[in-house]
Amino acid sequence: MTDLSDLKPTPPANPDTEAYWEGLKRGELLLQQCTACHAYRHYPQPMCPHCHSMDYQWTPSKRLGRIYSWTETHHAFNPGFKGELPYILVTVDLVEGVRLNAQLRDADIDELKIGRESRVDFEVGNGDLVYPIIRLL
Repeated sequence: MTDLSDLKPTPPANPDTEAYWEGLKRGELLLQQCTACHAYRHYPQPMCPHCHSMDYQWTPSKRLGRIYSWTETHHAFNPGFKGELPYILVTVDLVEGVRLNAQLRDADIDELKIGRESRVDFEVGNGDLVYPIIRLL
């Protein structure tokens, strides 16, 4: 029988995201921080959406935030996620001022409320790929 988790899409690393993925492997959530206006940004991208500077540094996140929204998924958009159904995808406002989407772990949907404190943790996926996940505090 085929392991359906092998069918999960793997995000390709590129010059704008390579440091992000390497940071996750080390247990760090790295955010780009503009060196011109000092704004944080996530997802990794080449240009600051605030001041349009192309200059940035990678800064470790405190990995703390509050729940902004969530959804419970009952239908896999990709066969590789079928074994995880149902799962909860949460959007978290990190203390750095950016939002992160990730799966919730070790909690049920009835424990969620907008503003609930949470933290980013890490989970190993296929191969050596590491994903951020969310845990409630």
